Amino acid sequence: MRRTLSICAALLATLAVAACGDDDDETVSASSEPEATRTVRHAMGTATITGTPKRVVVLDTGELDSAVALGVKPVGAVEAIAGEGLPAYLGDAVKDIELVGTIEQPNVEAIAALRPDLILSSKVRHEAIYDQLARVAPTVFSEEIGVTWKENFALHGQALGRTGDARRLQDEYRDKASALQGDLGADPPSLSVVRSVGDEVRIYLKANFLGTVLEDAGLPRPKAQDKDEFSETATVERIPALDGDLMILSRFGDDHRLLKRLQDNRLWSRLDVVKADRVFEVPDDLWFLGIGNFAARKVLDDLRTVVIDGQRLPSDDGNPKTA
Repeated sequence: MRRTLSICAALLATLAVAACGDDDDETVSASSEPEATRTVRHAMGTATITGTPKRVVVLDTGELDSAVALGVKPVGAVEAIAGEGLPAYLGDAVKDIELVGTIEQPNVEAIAALRPDLILSSKVRHEAIYDQLARVAPTVFSEEIGVTWKENFALHGQALGRTGDARRLQDEYRDKASALQGDLGADPPSLSVVRSVGDEVRIYLKANFLGTVLEDAGLPRPKAQDKDEFSETATVERIPALDGDLMILSRFGDDHRLLKRLQDNRLWSRLDVVKADRVFEVPDDLWFLGIGNFAARKVLDDLRTVVIDGQRLPSDDGNPKTA
């Protein structure tokens, strides 16, 4: 009898342990199932990323644009100008994102404090601090910025685990650009592109973000600006090179002394585009700093408003001399 009781007790103990073991196995299985890892090749080598990043830090405006376009809200981002905040065109999508310095000077300690699982930037911007960043989290760098925004967006999609979404959004961009080109007809107007940057006024040529968008939309450039280069500096002698059927004008920062000197020069008033009142001011954070898919699609919308509809944007008061 004692032997029978012992056997029964042992059996019950075994069943109890087994039951507990089943519960533990189920918990472990649910919580420790390994997430897929992938290796992303980029400008500085390779980065191994596990699962879908949820705590992303972006160190330039193009990377911020890409993340927002792909439905990812970064936990940290840098400002283009200290104290100016993040681009207004992104609206509530960037609300409450922690600021971690400026593009020129990211704060690595502040980045690390956010415990990111992915950092996005570029070699041209932050090659000098890549090793520090890579010790904080998997870090993916594009090679260049601006004219390479399409390739960069594909890289960002891969790093964020949203390759399919990135392809879909690029298809949307191409469709929108093709539709605008079709509506412009066989003789679209030429667009002069001018940007005031502190004590410099730049004539933007074709090898930049906006240049690629204008080309995709079938909008030609004035002969003086039809060059596969980034930009030239506008001087008094170069004012005639600013002419076109329309002029796109933007301002970065709050120092526009040189622009005012150019506008006060008699050569400015002789430009056909000025005499025709066809100078259109555009938001700099979108047209020049966006450098991504989200910005590109919004620029196409603005181009339709300005070029097709002949209307000014809400931020344009129609007075190109407003400082």
